[in-house]
Amino acid sequence: MSSTNKTEIVADERVPTIKIIREFDAPRERVFRAWTDPELYAQWVGPRSLTTKVTKWTARTGGEWAFVNLQDGEQVASFYGSFHEVRAPERLVWTFTWEGEPDGVSLETMTFEELPGGRTRVTGLSVVESFEIRDQILASGMEVGVVEGYEKLDELLAARG
Repeated sequence: MSSTNKTEIVADERVPTIKIIREFDAPRERVFRAWTDPELYAQWVGPRSLTTKVTKWTARTGGEWAFVNLQDGEQVASFYGSFHEVRAPERLVWTFTWEGEPDGVSLETMTFEELPGGRTRVTGLSVVESFEIRDQILASGMEVGVVEGYEKLDELLAARG
């Protein structure tokens, strides 16, 4: 299934950030819950070729999280971080680290904006230490994971009507 909602990924040339903007055809509370409920998050995050297993998840300000990606039952990547701020249903701030590059931690702020017609715009801003780290993230294939993950989230939100 391909979504009519497009994912916009912007790398700022002045600061080492990645901004991702995407609209969803669901109310803000439901979209926010998909980011903070570990069972829902595992169903949509990442590319279609991988499955996600959440290993730690305390979605509250000061909490922590971790998950692994599996391909054909074998672990291929793991990620972890902490929830800096969880303010339902409008804002989520967390750190995000790929275990393979522990010095490449990013600080991610997700804002959930209510739109007319029961829709939601999510804007994610990832800040990293250097342009080199930012460019490595962009070159890693993250775009496929983001776009396919958001398409899976569209499907999940539509199925839960």
